[in-house]
Amino acid sequence: MLIDATNLVLGRMATIAAKHALNGESVTIINCEKAVVTGSKESTMGNYSQKFELGQVNQGPYFPRRPDMLVRRAVRGMLPRKKPRGRAALGRVMCFIGTPEQENKEEATSLPEVGVQRIKRAQYITVNELCRHLGYKLEPK
Repeated sequence: MLIDATNLVLGRMATIAAKHALNGESVTIINCEKAVVTGSKESTMGNYSQKFELGQVNQGPYFPRRPDMLVRRAVRGMLPRKKPRGRAALGRVMCFIGTPEQENKEEATSLPEVGVQRIKRAQYITVNELCRHLGYKLEPK
């Protein structure tokens, strides 16, 4: 299953991706930086900054700055990752920034039922803005 994350709510998209991965399908999520996290900018940035600052440098827990890894961690949170079935399902989930060349041939699925346009008066921030707040710098291509 190929999911285009453009304007999709992160948590809702992650639950759908986790369900498909648990059912044995390989799940590829493209355009991870364009997914959105609902809530006011200030509270969302504060919550993620607090998560990012947890732990110690040598011991963790580690929280990602890259948009693709942040989306993958959201999917990981929906899986029973400490059990063999959940570990295998997490191995079937791939996340990409932008659209890789090998995925151009396949038709990407957009999930309109989890789009941000379905939420009335939604305040949101994109994953790209959130990652830039955490210190992510886009690598030049």
